[in-house]
Amino acid sequence: MLFILFQIGSERYALDAGQVVAVLPRLGVKAIPLAPSTVAGLCDYRGVPVPVIDLSELALGRPSANRLSTRIVLVTFPGPAAGPHLLGLLVERATQTLRREPAEFVAAGVNVDAAPWLGPVTTDAQGLIQRVEVQGLLPASLRAMLFDEAGAA
Repeated sequence: MLFILFQIGSERYALDAGQVVAVLPRLGVKAIPLAPSTVAGLCDYRGVPVPVIDLSELALGRPSANRLSTRIVLVTFPGPAAGPHLLGLLVERATQTLRREPAEFVAAGVNVDAAPWLGPVTTDAQGLIQRVEVQGLLPASLRAMLFDEAGAA
């Protein structure tokens, strides 16, 4: 399988490329007044407004750095009734890919209830890489707000 590598702070993470629709530059994100800080805003993808969440803000409580390697990774986010939704993930240093078989990722040994999106880990010459599980990224209340899912909260 192919994975997109990126960083949150100084740590490396992997995202299943099979869930990725596109990787876009960090341009044209429209802020949403009074939205939670995790919500970076909206971007336009082929005429469709797509909510964007900032993974650095989600994980570390600080916004992603504004660098050339900071990207919006559009993923398919599973929806309960209306089907999948597009979701933008603002990530830092999204410049590499990684090939790994699913079995090469092993349980991290630590479960953080507040971060159900943290998946198993693998290693390379530079150290540990943790997989991000897209379906665990958004609590029900945020899903309801971003995707107008009545009753999801």
